[in-house]
Amino acid sequence: MSQSGSPAKAILYAFLANFGIAVSKLAAALHTGSGSLMAEAIHSFADTCNQVLLFVGLKGSEKPADEEHPLGYGKLTYFWSFVVALILFSLGGVYSIYEGWHKYNNPEPVTGIWIGLSVLGGAIILEGLSFYGAYLEAKKMAGEQPFTSWLKTTRNAEIVVVLGEDFAAMLGLIFAFFALSLVMVTGEPLYDAFGSMVIGVLLIIVAVGLVVRLQGLLVGRSAEPALRQLAESVIAEKQGVARLFNMVTLHMGPKVLLAAKIQLDANLTVDEAAHLINAIEDELKANRPEIGWCYIEIDP
Repeated sequence: MSQSGSPAKAILYAFLANFGIAVSKLAAALHTGSGSLMAEAIHSFADTCNQVLLFVGLKGSEKPADEEHPLGYGKLTYFWSFVVALILFSLGGVYSIYEGWHKYNNPEPVTGIWIGLSVLGGAIILEGLSFYGAYLEAKKMAGEQPFTSWLKTTRNAEIVVVLGEDFAAMLGLIFAFFALSLVMVTGEPLYDAFGSMVIGVLLIIVAVGLVVRLQGLLVGRSAEPALRQLAESVIAEKQGVARLFNMVTLHMGPKVLLAAKIQLDANLTVDEAAHLINAIEDELKANRPEIGWCYIEIDP
């Protein structure tokens, strides 16, 4: 069973880091004329807006169910995470490639390179701290599971997006630092243009990966394998259950819907059958609190 990590904390770490980094990058980009720095500045401002959208989705998903939305608003987290991936693709990736192509066709001298390198060095440290904070929250969610296995199967859209953005940001900063270093050593501004285009390609790759991951959640994905295995075990091994015919799970944001069809022992009375079903539901929810809805159908 996983511990209670907080996606909200991971989003806050990323927001604070990205806002400070974005302002410093923009100032350095305007001072130096570096395309790589400008691409990174736009990327950081896009990431800052993205954190706000992720937080909006997270809070929106907590709205209680109503007549129009009887299963609640949990899937809002998937929608806003999908929007974030599109913003990362357009504002981050496409603009970075455009900026690099423009600098390639219209090379301009890059000045004050030491300022740019200092800003990028500081940004790498801040982004690293943000990534580490998000990683710690994700580790809490993973609990005893191996982290890489959990990351492949988790349905938590916010933490996947935050980790993906932070990872892309760190790689982008390293590429920008390397490109500016080459400009300083060689005096050739085209390295700066190449750096901007590489950053753009990197962001598009990460954005496409996030879109592919999120489209499954938007369409509807089953619960994580560990939850399904636990639920099948609890139901099938419960005394009084003769057979588990099938079980369906569906993630509705942070909560899971579970439905199962079972056969009970023939000698059970109606009251005993009702008590048994309630006991199964209570045990499932006690073991995995993320199970929000549990429907068990008896088949004669």
